[in-house]
Amino acid sequence: MRKLLPLAIILVTIFALAYYIAPKLPQQTELRPLGEFYLENSYFGDYSAKSPEVVTSILWDYRGVDTLFETSVFFLAIIGSLTLFRLNKKQEKEAKQKTEEFSGGLTLVIKSVTKIIVAMILAVSASIALHGHLTPGGGFQGGSALAVAPLLIIAAYSKYALEEHGLDKTRALILRSIGLLGIALIALVPILSGGFIMQNQPVFPAELGGQLVGGSLIYYNFFEFLAVGAGFTAVFLLLAIPEKVFKKILGVRQ
Repeated sequence: MRKLLPLAIILVTIFALAYYIAPKLPQQTELRPLGEFYLENSYFGDYSAKSPEVVTSILWDYRGVDTLFETSVFFLAIIGSLTLFRLNKKQEKEAKQKTEEFSGGLTLVIKSVTKIIVAMILAVSASIALHGHLTPGGGFQGGSALAVAPLLIIAAYSKYALEEHGLDKTRALILRSIGLLGIALIALVPILSGGFIMQNQPVFPAELGGQLVGGSLIYYNFFEFLAVGAGFTAVFLLLAIPEKVFKKILGVRQ
């Protein structure tokens, strides 16, 4: 109970300040010129990104280079995590061996429910990513949702289930690299046609087969979806190595 007291004091202080300060903050009643520009040019206008979803237009078009660097920071964090848990080939093979204590996962009911939920997560995460240029969402949000699927499988079945079906750390890193390469290529393609880096219109077609794709926006969302989902999955697989096995590996290093 004593350990929770500081946390309770902090929460009460935050809520008290919010309750006291919030009513005194000036309210924005008029649209700022920059916001008005984005709203008018997201789909229509001379600088259109050909997307009715203003947030996606801002992220991957008007301030696309900034988003590119933000994405790089995230992937550097993933690389740092993978570096901390790096294993050589012999150690990776050892980590894939089932321990004597492995019981085959959780109960049949939990496994059956997990199958249904995983299928739903795959469908919803893909929709979030591929419709990011039309509705709220995008590649990062979709990729984060996608990563929940392998995490549930690890919890219900164990990491061995993913590895036995071909999704190990190496393949997850390959998918992640494909996603990163795709983002880089889409960013550089406009330069080949005499444009500038990460230019959207008129380099990329706004429609394909009569369907609005927002030019380069759908491609950025797809590749980020792939890279984020695979990056998280690689980290989850490493974190799911049994403690006994990892301690043994550490002992080998010493």
